[in-house]
Amino acid sequence: MKKLIIVSMGLLLSSSLLFTACKKTSTSSSGTTEIANESQVQSDDQSAEANATDEFTTDASTVSENVIAVTGNGPQTFFAPPCNATITYDTLNAVRTITITYNGLNCVGNIYRTGTLTISIPAGQQWKNAGAQLTITATNLKYTRVSNNKSITINGSEVITNVTGGLLRNLATVGTITHTIASSGINITFDDGSQRSWQIAKQRVFTYSNGIVISTTGTHTEGTLTGVSEWGSNRFGNAFVTQIIDPMVIRQDCNFRLTSGHVKHSKLLRTVDVTFGLDAQGNPTSCPGTGNYYMKIVWVNALGVSVTAILPY
Repeated sequence: MKKLIIVSMGLLLSSSLLFTACKKTSTSSSGTTEIANESQVQSDDQSAEANATDEFTTDASTVSENVIAVTGNGPQTFFAPPCNATITYDTLNAVRTITITYNGLNCVGNIYRTGTLTISIPAGQQWKNAGAQLTITATNLKYTRVSNNKSITINGSEVITNVTGGLLRNLATVGTITHTIASSGINITFDDGSQRSWQIAKQRVFTYSNGIVISTTGTHTEGTLTGVSEWGSNRFGNAFVTQIIDPMVIRQDCNFRLTSGHVKHSKLLRTVDVTFGLDAQGNPTSCPGTGNYYMKIVWVNALGVSVTAILPY
């Protein structure tokens, strides 16, 4: 086992998709401002939701690997626990459960978390085996951005399936591990008080190259749209579909940050393309150290003109 992989996996993804700051504005008669507003806010909201669900999914996977009764083999202390969280266990009943109660900053220090995450698996399953499933349930799980105090709150369940089998602790030797994530309804409360239910269908492929590399794609088909990762209605009450066009790649050797990816939001006032892993001019860039990565948001306004916004994440 290479030393790089033995770290607090609570860091994983926590800095990869920071919520971007997008201010609401009034709607102009041409609809141009309304399109700009929805395009940017929906991009922000989807990034916030993806960051939160990816982070607690990773917490669930790695905390489970510390429990012999869940994985089927030890050790129990391979991964450091999430920061500012209390973990309790019930491994004697027919359904084994692990409960994470968050009350403080994540390990990176950019998100303040409160609420609980419950992980469950039937006693007859072992997480190391192909096809094993973890059900994870978020209860009033609130993610607050430290920089501006904006937040989202998540309630609901999703299922993680260990498609290939294997444990992340052994990733450097096994080569590849694949998980899928599915939810028929994650309920999200946005910072304006609006509440929506989103569905999720993703595949995460873990590989090892100078550290952990995670490539996430969408697995759902919605009509003619493939590669869909989330769908539902946005905070404005409009239907949306998010496709992952190019995999969302997170690398450990870049401090577990999102280094590249391309998503498309459809069924809105306008189709919106969002590209990640850029510099402030919108060009692909290498790992920026402690500096910002940027995402480029592109849509066509009511006048038929292509508009671009470049925002840090």
